[in-house]
Amino acid sequence: MTEKSQQTGPPGGATSVWLRAESGRARRTPPLSRDRIVDAAVTLLDQHGTDGLTMRRLAQLLDVTSTALYWHVRTKDDVLDLAVDQIFGAVRLPAATDDWQDDVRALIRNWRAAMLRHPWAPGLIGRPMLGPNVLARTEFLQAALVRGGCTALELAVTTRLLANYVIGAAVTEATWRRTADPQARAAARRHIAADPTAYPTLDASGHLDDARWSDDELFERGLEAILATAPR
Repeated sequence: MTEKSQQTGPPGGATSVWLRAESGRARRTPPLSRDRIVDAAVTLLDQHGTDGLTMRRLAQLLDVTSTALYWHVRTKDDVLDLAVDQIFGAVRLPAATDDWQDDVRALIRNWRAAMLRHPWAPGLIGRPMLGPNVLARTEFLQAALVRGGCTALELAVTTRLLANYVIGAAVTEATWRRTADPQARAAARRHIAADPTAYPTLDASGHLDDARWSDDELFERGLEAILATAPR
């Protein structure tokens, strides 16, 4: 049995941590709590990424036994779901205004910023997103889109477009920032510019040229392009 699937806590049928009630035993085992576990998990994830988070390492950081840990969370998947929702809690919910597009812009910008502060988070989006922080922000996004005239299929498509866009942008930027040395992108640009015959369009468009367009500008332009396709 792998650590990811191992469970020693109370039994139950629901697979998602959000569909199971926290056990009474877990609520009565101070000083350990679910909030403290999630705080420690986020610390480990920020330091080591998802591969570096193990239940054993988490228990060691909390100075408890693995058995005590499993009374609060059954699996590593539980921990990851809880950690992702905590990151969403850091996505500031803007106050709704009369301009639905401004509301969408504010939320999506805040979402990107939160994911870039926690580079492991974008890769986990797509897991069952049922946490209260996730749902509150998705509700805000869809409510803004509905005020803009999106309904039915168009609402679902626009929601997915915006979510996939911000997640993809954060994955790309976070991966680059984590793995590339400061000179790598400039070297990549020189590689393209050195052979304009093979890559004429890439050379002319300034592909990978940070001096031409920053990630921030490209992100903002992409966001505006998506909003331009929504009903007005």
